Amino acid sequence: MRQVVLYPGEDGYWVAECPSLPGCLSQGKTKEEAIVNIKEAIAAYIAALEEDHLPVPPESLLSKPTNPDDRRTRKGATAA
Repeated sequence: MRQVVLYPGEDGYWVAECPSLPGCLSQGKTKEEAIVNIKEAIAAYIAALEEDHLPVPPESLLSKPTNPDDRRTRKGATAA
């Protein structure tokens, strides 16, 4: 399941964005409608990549930390 970011847009609609798929976003009048719409957008985005024989980006944008101290920050702890 891909991560989706949901936030209110300037026009009163809800915006849904899938960070792991650059440019994949949608909107809806309600949160629920935005979620339904982004699910359709994600499916269409992936289908288009596969149809063109292009690689599908991994589900997560988070990479493994190169510094062990980075793990504390990524889990929500604040850096000292």
